[in-house]
Amino acid sequence: MRIGVIGAGALGLYYGALLQRGGHDVHFLMRRDFQAVSSKGLEVISPQGNFHLADVRAYRNSREIGPVDLVLVGLKAYANEQLVELTRPLVAPGTTILTLQNGLGNEEVLATAFDRKQIVGGVAFLCCNRGEPGTVHHLDQGSIRIAEFFGGLSPRVEQLAATFSQTGIPCEACADLTRIRWEKLVWNIPFNGLCALTGLPTDRLLSCPETRQLITALMQEVIDAANRQGLSQAIEAPAFIERMLQVTAGMEAYRPSMMIDRQQAAPLELDAIYRIPLERAAEAGTPMTRVAMLHALLEATESSKL
Repeated sequence: MRIGVIGAGALGLYYGALLQRGGHDVHFLMRRDFQAVSSKGLEVISPQGNFHLADVRAYRNSREIGPVDLVLVGLKAYANEQLVELTRPLVAPGTTILTLQNGLGNEEVLATAFDRKQIVGGVAFLCCNRGEPGTVHHLDQGSIRIAEFFGGLSPRVEQLAATFSQTGIPCEACADLTRIRWEKLVWNIPFNGLCALTGLPTDRLLSCPETRQLITALMQEVIDAANRQGLSQAIEAPAFIERMLQVTAGMEAYRPSMMIDRQQAAPLELDAIYRIPLERAAEAGTPMTRVAMLHALLEATESSKL
């Protein structure tokens, strides 16, 4: 399969590297890592085994890549004003566009320019950070869940899930994209925001009874709003929250992407992870008051950098 990776940060580099190692023809759109990868290849450090790709097809301009079978989008959602322009040169009538971006609204951006039947959405449960240029550190997790933007469990997503799984990326084909996106928000909203605000990794927040209680309350708000979004099956709050807390405890001192972005003075994905979910929750009659406060604090501290 010919694959184009748009947004070769930690997620794009890691999944793209596994797909290339699995025999696929992968092409990476890169900025920061372009020189290092072009000269010395790509190094993946992982508890599942380190590996090095000596020959990596890296590009500065997506027009140089041309049409592909699969576009894998790992671009940060705050850069979505560039998403269509970056993706367009890679898309032919038979191309599938898979966005693994955080939050809500990403598929809708793509649907403004491309056939919605070409669009697949997904969520990645991945602990992964970039190291020095040309190196990506996989810390934990790595599974993906994907679903059609237009709904239903299709042979296409089942085949795509099988392809990913064959390359060492555990991937599940699902029928309800809205449900899997809100399930990821149950984790993203409390941990990304609180870690970015406090500068504390996940284990410190979980070890403090007050912040652990706040995390649980935020998760409950998100689940209450999610269950008003017309899901195919409701999210069972107590069991799901307990599972999220246990999984996070296993990550130890993990720094979520929004915490790293703030430490590096990069923009935050506030629209996709907070503003749009808050709007959809309000439209469904379930305003998320704690989430709104967290969003307001992130906006205020983001504005203070200007």
